[in-house]
Amino acid sequence: MLFRKNDPSAPPAPPKSKSREWTDSLVFAIVAATLIRWATFEAYTIPSPSMENSLLVGDYLFVSKLHYGPITPQTPLQVPLTHQTIPILNIKSYSDAIQLPTYRFPGFSSIKRNDVVVFHVPHETQFPADLRTNYIKRCIAVAGDTLEIRQGQVFLNGQPGVVAGQPETTYFMQVDSPDDAVQQDLHDHGIVEYNSTVDSSPSPDGRPSVVTIPADSAGGKGKTGYIFSCTAETYAYLQKQPYCKSIVVYTQPTQLFPDLVDFKVDNNAVSHNIRGWQLDNYGPLPVPKKGQTIALTPENSAIYYKIVSQYEHNQNITWDNKTGLILQNGQPLTSYTLKQNYYFMMGDNRHNSEDSRFWGFVPEDHIVGKASLIWLSIDPYANFWHKVRWGRLFHTID
Repeated sequence: MLFRKNDPSAPPAPPKSKSREWTDSLVFAIVAATLIRWATFEAYTIPSPSMENSLLVGDYLFVSKLHYGPITPQTPLQVPLTHQTIPILNIKSYSDAIQLPTYRFPGFSSIKRNDVVVFHVPHETQFPADLRTNYIKRCIAVAGDTLEIRQGQVFLNGQPGVVAGQPETTYFMQVDSPDDAVQQDLHDHGIVEYNSTVDSSPSPDGRPSVVTIPADSAGGKGKTGYIFSCTAETYAYLQKQPYCKSIVVYTQPTQLFPDLVDFKVDNNAVSHNIRGWQLDNYGPLPVPKKGQTIALTPENSAIYYKIVSQYEHNQNITWDNKTGLILQNGQPLTSYTLKQNYYFMMGDNRHNSEDSRFWGFVPEDHIVGKASLIWLSIDPYANFWHKVRWGRLFHTID
């Protein structure tokens, strides 16, 4: 006998078992969380000091996918709510057997100068583009800009650029007698050591360690003091302190920034910093823009090699070390029209940030979203009673 769907004489459907109810609820929760994470907001944490003093180690953020628009997955065969590996098991969480073209849905804003942006680091090749390691940096220059850094000052299109946030510079401060009181004063003014510097190890409470400067650094050998990063405001304060004999900008002698010709051009680049660009003196460098046609020459081809060969998915692209030119199908490529926009990202902690100065431009299809809100902040060095940085909770990011 057949019963219509709404027939009152039809027998009632058997109730779901407890296991079925739990399974249905779990599946719904995973699907809902995956959609929210993909299309609206995603939570991140700050693991390194490259964005200090704007973002601190231990800050927990919400990153908005709505600002620039969510992007469709390139790697659809992936365990939900994972990135590169499955937690605990530490095994690959995806299959790259299927790779799809990406499409970005409309957002309610474009990427602007000074936005704090999360993106997939472009130079990784061991993962698909949408599963590469996530970085967070400040967008210093957008597509079409020409960037230059002169003695630490950012210039855009020949004019001084206004940089938001609280940028930090690394200094060496020489003192007569380093002691706990000096270290505590530095700590009280936001100077915290998360990484070892020169020949020192980080102190267990995060306070800067005493170092002795090696030869040819910060004025000579044998000076004792502290190496740290701080804002211009803190620098001005320290200059006036009686324990400060001198305070100068510090860069390690070997830490020259590579020229763009060293951006892993087929892993066979032979030139080393031929332009002499360094931490605080860099460029001028044009930032590629969608639709722009670039004349390729031996002088600039290395700048665009990864764009042509990797980021824009062209076929049969190789590099010719003899001529310094990009080849397609064995023939020199003398011009190229860009298929997407690119951006130049830098950390606010300028001397302690691996960013676009090292590995080049960030393609638009690698952009994840805009950092929008600090919802929790945990000081990794504070005691239990001071662990939470209450003053940073629910602060917007600028």
